[in-house]
Amino acid sequence: MADPMKVTSPPGGAEPPKVLKVRAHLFPLLKLRVWLGERFRPTELQVTLMWAGLVGFMGGMSSLLFRAATNGIHLLLTHSDKSLVESFYDMPAWQRLVTPAVGGALAGATILFGMRFSQEKSTDYMEAIVLGEGNVPFRSSLVKSASALFTIATGGSIGREGPLVQLAAVLASLPGRFRHWPAPRRRLIVACGAAAGIASAYNAPIAGALFVAEIVLGSVAMESFGPLVFASVVATMTVRQSPMIGDSPLYKVPTFRLNATWEILPYALLGVGAGIAAPWFLRFLRLCETGFERTRLPLIPRLALGGAIVGALAIFYPQMAGNGYSSIDGILHDQWTWEVLLAIFACKILATGATFGSGAVGGVFTPTLFVGSGLGYLVGCGFHSLWPHSALTPSAFALVGMGAFLAATTHAPLMAMLMVFELTLDYAIILPLMMGCVLAYYLSIGIEPASIYSEALKRKGARLFDEQLSNLRVLDLMKADPPVVPVTAEFNELAQSFISHRFNYLYVVDADRRFLGVVSLHDIKPYLNEPEMADVIIAEDILREDFPTVTPNVPLTQALEYFAHHDGERLPVLDEQDHKLLGSISKSDLILAIADRAKADTAPSP
Repeated sequence: MADPMKVTSPPGGAEPPKVLKVRAHLFPLLKLRVWLGERFRPTELQVTLMWAGLVGFMGGMSSLLFRAATNGIHLLLTHSDKSLVESFYDMPAWQRLVTPAVGGALAGATILFGMRFSQEKSTDYMEAIVLGEGNVPFRSSLVKSASALFTIATGGSIGREGPLVQLAAVLASLPGRFRHWPAPRRRLIVACGAAAGIASAYNAPIAGALFVAEIVLGSVAMESFGPLVFASVVATMTVRQSPMIGDSPLYKVPTFRLNATWEILPYALLGVGAGIAAPWFLRFLRLCETGFERTRLPLIPRLALGGAIVGALAIFYPQMAGNGYSSIDGILHDQWTWEVLLAIFACKILATGATFGSGAVGGVFTPTLFVGSGLGYLVGCGFHSLWPHSALTPSAFALVGMGAFLAATTHAPLMAMLMVFELTLDYAIILPLMMGCVLAYYLSIGIEPASIYSEALKRKGARLFDEQLSNLRVLDLMKADPPVVPVTAEFNELAQSFISHRFNYLYVVDADRRFLGVVSLHDIKPYLNEPEMADVIIAEDILREDFPTVTPNVPLTQALEYFAHHDGERLPVLDEQDHKLLGSISKSDLILAIADRAKADTAPSP
């Protein structure tokens, strides 16, 4: 019997038909495609997970580059390769005053002149995730991050986590733009970038994922939380390869223990104090912002003034320069007396208000951690003086104060607990930490319902977005121009389409693009071992006509019912009049949009 796969020359030495050469090449590939399709059938959510890993890697790399750029600018402007606090210790008084002011002026000039070359609307990552469609403007984000470099490198009391998250988010938004993903998936991938940014900033993957889940998305559903975790882990593993970060915890603290059950009560009182103090800290920041706006100063002088205030305070206490990382380390290792710390604590709050109020680009996450640690240490000094032989050490109170104050300002107690745990990797502190975080959270929301982040989103119109989101239809999530084959397509064309796309169903249309049915990858399997039959097979012969479809104006909840009776990842979207194929809708995009809608419907009005 002749080998059906063998290509023989016809009489006269003419070339064999080209189609047979192509088919001989396609059969092994198609067999592999069928084998992979039957054993490894990645859903859209699984594909999203792979993209989340790539986003996590890009977020980790951008974090390392930003840190290196900050160190370079710091060296250029201060001629010192030491840390910020050490550099300020070595400076004369006039240089301590001038350096942050010059940094503020350069930061303002970067924004002022950089925006002239970017006509994009300035959008931060939270706005893109919660209010927008997952599009973070590229050039304006780079301009804002460049501005943050000067503020951070010259001692501004602002955190680097802000630009780190923004850079990771803008890189995460690029795949969604190029691949034209629907808005829910773009928002999720940008959220993965934000989680990667937080994780790489603090070497804390769990807290990075929970920060975005609790604060930004408001949900820990696995459809969204899984990719956040994956991106955070990849970002953390990326930055841990750098010798300047490594895999050790951010803060190394003395061993903590509870000697008696009653010793947890002072930590509970600290949680109460943090819950009362945090809303006033937020109001102070807003008051500073309002005060700088009332000066009506142009951008460059306003940021320079904010830097000058920081510099004036640094003349007396250089420890309060920078985002507060080294100062927190000093608090945890009992480097200062309570009198000195009280002065540094007050100066740090004023410096943070001046930097934040002037409009400097950056985050308030790390300064908030400093305020919490300082508050906890001062409270701990009081309890330690009353019971000096107990385990009530001020450094342990500083740890609990960090978590409690963070929970009270962000309204995310779970994230705060795990953040402090990951920063120290000391499990013994978890019981008083949990107690303090929960009490601080419940007290703070009773005093001030808005968190440090929700106020900004309220000003950007979250209620309007909620109303728009609740009216979504299939048309809003539809992908146009899905892969199709004509009803007369030969086996060779079907094989090429299956190899070129990862879909398990090909949509079949007629000459007028009316939808006729689908060809399943599974249905072509019997012909892979019978090439003679494949020569005569066309799409019409193996067409499945009983395939579920939806129309553009169907509500999302109704479309979800169609997927409940269908094992595929996509459904074709047809015109209601003549059944022409308009596009397709993905199950993953639908689930993400439904989750967004549920969050919007249950969220309290701002």
